[in-house]
Amino acid sequence: MAYVYLKEKPVPVSSKNKKIIAAIFFSFGFFLFASAILPIIQFQFEYAAKFNQIVSPLSARYYRPEGGILGNVSTDYTQLSNWFVASANEGSSLSLSILSSNSPSYQISIPILKIQDAVVEIGSQDLKKSLIQYPQTALPGQLGNGVIFGHSVLPQFFNPKSYLSIFSTFYRLKLGDEIYVDYDNIRYKYLVEEMYEVTPTDLSVLEQRYDGRYLTLITCSPPGTYIRRLVVRARIVDI
Repeated sequence: MAYVYLKEKPVPVSSKNKKIIAAIFFSFGFFLFASAILPIIQFQFEYAAKFNQIVSPLSARYYRPEGGILGNVSTDYTQLSNWFVASANEGSSLSLSILSSNSPSYQISIPILKIQDAVVEIGSQDLKKSLIQYPQTALPGQLGNGVIFGHSVLPQFFNPKSYLSIFSTFYRLKLGDEIYVDYDNIRYKYLVEEMYEVTPTDLSVLEQRYDGRYLTLITCSPPGTYIRRLVVRARIVDI
C-alpha cells in the first residue's frame, strides 16, 4: 500500500490579525515607556516643588550633565566614586577618598519607609551591598555631620531590603519623620529637619558643622535618574 504525504499549506494571517498583533506590541511598548517616564513627571509636579531651589556656586558652563535625563548610561552609579561629576574648570577633577573593604558598619532604620536595620558601611564603595557613610564624616552620636549615600531606582521597583532600590521612595519623607541609628550598642534618634536638592558637582553636602549632631542622607533625584542629588538632613534628639 502506497502513502502520499501532503504538506499542509500555512494559513495566511489576515490583515485584521496583523493589526491586532501590531496594536498589542505598540501597547506593550507604550506601557514600558510610560512606566519609566511617568514617575519622573509625577515627582517633578508633586514633590520637587517642596525642595528648596538649587543654589550652586558653580557657573553653568562648568556643569554639563552627561547622557541626557537618565545620566550617562556607561557610568556605573552603584559605585560611590562615580556619584560626583568632575569639574570642567581647567580639566580639574574631583576625587573620593574611599577606604578598602572590611570597613566598620552599623544599622539604620527609617520606619515611615519600612527600612529596618539596613547596613551602613563606613568608607566602603559598592552601593549594591550596603548603604555607605562617607569617610571622615561624623560617626553616629558625634558632633558634626555624618553623610550616608544610598542607591535608588524607579519607585515602582522599591524594595526596602535591596540596596539597589532602598532609597527609591526617599522623596516621600517629610519634616519631623524619624530615623534611628544603632551604633556601638547605642540607639540614636534623628528627626528630619531639611530636604533639598544639589547638583552632582556640589560637595557642600560633605561639609562638617559642629553646632549639633547631624545625619545627612543622599540619593539620586528624580528616582531612576542621575540628574541631581536629593539631600535629607536630620538632627539628633533625645529618645
